[in-house]
Amino acid sequence: MFSDKKIKKILEKVNLFSSADLDSFSKESLKEKKSLEDYLIERKLISHETLYENISTYIKVPFINLKNTNIRKDILYMIPESVAVSNNIIAFDGDSKSISIALIDPGNLEIIDFIKRKTGLSVKVYLSTPENIKESFKKYSRSLEAEFKYLSDGDEEVSKLKEISKKKSIKDLPVAKVVDAILEHAIIDGASDIHIEPEEKNVLVRYRLDGILHNAMTLPKEVQPGITSRIKILSNLKVDERRLPQDGRFKMYSDKYKVSFRVSVIPTFDGEKIVIRILNEKAQILSLDQLGFHERAYNVVKRNIEKPHGIILVTGPTGSGKTTTLYTILNMLNTPEVNISTIEDPIEYKMKNVNQSQVNPKIGFTFASGLRSLLRQDPDVIMVGEIRDQETAEIAIHSAMTGHLVLSTIHTNDAPTTIPRLTQMNVPTFLIASTFNIIIAQRLVRKICPNCITSYNLEKAYIKELEKQIDVESILRTLEEEKVISKKKNGLDELLFYRGKGCEKCAGTGYKGRLGIYEVLENDEQMADLILKNSGAEKIRQYAISKGMLSIVEDGFIKAKNGVTTIEEILRVATE
Repeated sequence: MFSDKKIKKILEKVNLFSSADLDSFSKESLKEKKSLEDYLIERKLISHETLYENISTYIKVPFINLKNTNIRKDILYMIPESVAVSNNIIAFDGDSKSISIALIDPGNLEIIDFIKRKTGLSVKVYLSTPENIKESFKKYSRSLEAEFKYLSDGDEEVSKLKEISKKKSIKDLPVAKVVDAILEHAIIDGASDIHIEPEEKNVLVRYRLDGILHNAMTLPKEVQPGITSRIKILSNLKVDERRLPQDGRFKMYSDKYKVSFRVSVIPTFDGEKIVIRILNEKAQILSLDQLGFHERAYNVVKRNIEKPHGIILVTGPTGSGKTTTLYTILNMLNTPEVNISTIEDPIEYKMKNVNQSQVNPKIGFTFASGLRSLLRQDPDVIMVGEIRDQETAEIAIHSAMTGHLVLSTIHTNDAPTTIPRLTQMNVPTFLIASTFNIIIAQRLVRKICPNCITSYNLEKAYIKELEKQIDVESILRTLEEEKVISKKKNGLDELLFYRGKGCEKCAGTGYKGRLGIYEVLENDEQMADLILKNSGAEKIRQYAISKGMLSIVEDGFIKAKNGVTTIEEILRVATE
């Protein structure tokens, strides 16, 4: 990136070589048809580091040696690999306000300006050697396994062990470093859960990314007792108890993140399996539209949370984002004039000005007993983590009758089947009919990676398979009514849909991030009549659809047609 004339001038200025020597080197390099830089380095007259350190002093740009720099993955991926390679540039450090980049051409103002605009951060520019930059590109593909190799190669304590044992292995690493690397990689990758699963001869580590489990690495069996003990110590669990399940939690803080870990340990045939739920305490609570609520559903929810009393239920399988939806609604209700109390199992996010309690069945503090106590605390809004039994359901519904707004979750497949589920708990139909405001059913789908999105048309054979699972005609009608398509076409084969090809930003999956698909069932006089008559879920569904309710599948297809998610994702989460 620096001309022979410039390099000659710099080396002359810093008195590394005499003018006569430099003239001689220049002539020789021309004869060999090489740049002066390549000639000097190949003849070992100067090292890359020395040359670029002197250049940095001359051009007044700080020098960075990247050889021993451990670059965090989230920082590295701020600059896509293709951009980094084509411009000989690497992001190696940063915080919430700035990003530090190393390059071999500080005069490339165009790429510096591009990074500033792309990241929205101020850019700190450093000079590094071409060799350093090229070597750093390998970090784009560093896995968790490679991270352990990196740690073991750079650890003095481990090096001594290796000299004695003459055996390079993850077993040699201090257990604390193994656990720290597993946790930090999970945080950087954006995992929601870590699974540490003992097998006969190995220990498998898996991360749940965007709702799907992925293998992270396989560890030797010898490290299992150490990892289990370390996590138990962090979670304040009994290290010597290996026969009974245990639950605990701990936290990790740094300048970059503040994370809570919820730990579950259970004995299995090959040892104790550990599952760690990751909760980002710095995560911002999203708005309803950011969660993925369609305009019509958003208006129904907003209208009903403004009511002074009644019950709002959120339903769906485990891991479908129910708690996030409840916290979002609580955040909308959280004003100085309102007293909000919750009873949860466990408390996943701390909310300012909200009184949060965690159940403890061992001492008799259950959802039902906790809810009774909360009613003596003069609340305006109550959140019950989950309605699991008749007692909790009855207290929650009586609370809604006596002037409180109650929010809770329940496990059912969709919104209409929630009503029969409550009647199965022996809750009288007149209480259900007079208290519930809305029922929100939801699933989480993966979003298409914006970096590699591409459009395509559905094949006829695929559409035939699709027709066996869903009502295609109904879907087309809904797309037309919602003005997603201009008019009803002959079939799905004429519509463009989208998917991700797979790139380095999404680890080849074609997906990045998640959002919800929803159906929102609202109560009114006719709905109350159907409930009083003990009507089945199908009658309730038909009436709700006639009043404008979008089903989960219809909401999903609107998002798929708009290029937010894929048809495969909708079918994966929303069909039986």
